Amino acid sequence: MHVHHLLNNNSIANKFIAQLRDTKIQQDRMRFRKNIERLGEILSYELSNKLQYTTRDITTPLGIAKVDLPANEIVICSILRAGIPLHNGILNYFDDAENSFISAYRHHPNEDEEFEIKVEYLASPSINGKTLILADPMLATGRSFVNVMQALKQMGTPKEIHLVAVIGAEEGLKLLDEEFPQNTHLWIAAIDPKLDHRGYIVPGLGDAGDLCFGTKKQH
Repeated sequence: MHVHHLLNNNSIANKFIAQLRDTKIQQDRMRFRKNIERLGEILSYELSNKLQYTTRDITTPLGIAKVDLPANEIVICSILRAGIPLHNGILNYFDDAENSFISAYRHHPNEDEEFEIKVEYLASPSINGKTLILADPMLATGRSFVNVMQALKQMGTPKEIHLVAVIGAEEGLKLLDEEFPQNTHLWIAAIDPKLDHRGYIVPGLGDAGDLCFGTKKQH
C-alpha cells in the first residue's frame, strides 16, 4: 500500500487538524464538520495527482485551449455517519463522481469494551472497473475499511482503490497494508502512534461521529 501522509510537509492543513483535536474548539460542531470537509478537499487535491488525464480542446472567446482533464470514472464511498462531511469535501472537488454510502459501526455484543464492526446498509452503483475512493475520517483498528471493502465486492472489482482518512493509528495502517491490494493508495492527514484499550486513536480527537452530529445510543 502506498501511504501519502499530508502532515509530512507543513501546510494550512496543520491548522485544521489542530482545531479538530482541540477540546474547546471541537465543541463547535459546525466548525468541526467544516474542518473535516476542508481536509477532504485538500486530500482530494493531492489524490488528483495520481489520476489519469486526457487532453481536450476547450473553446474560449479567443480561440482553442488544450487542457488535460481527469479521465477516471470515480465512485466516492463514505462510511456513515462521520464520513458525511469528508464525503462532501471530496465531492466538492470530484463533483461529477458517482456516490456510494455504507454504514459501519462498533457493536458491543457483551456491553463491554470488546467490539466488532457491523455493516448493515449499502447504497452503491457498480464499482466495476472504476476508481473507488473509500472515505472515513478515523482509521483506528482498520477493520471498518476492511469490512466495508468486503461488502462492496458485490458491486464489482474497482480498477484502483484510494482510501481517504483524516487521522489514523499505526496499527490500523498495518492491517490495511496486509488486507488491501499492493497498489492501493492511502491519503491521510495525520498518523498517530497507538490505540487505547477501547480501540480509540491516541492522541486522536475522540469520537468523530459524535463531534459531528451529537451523541448516539450505544449498540
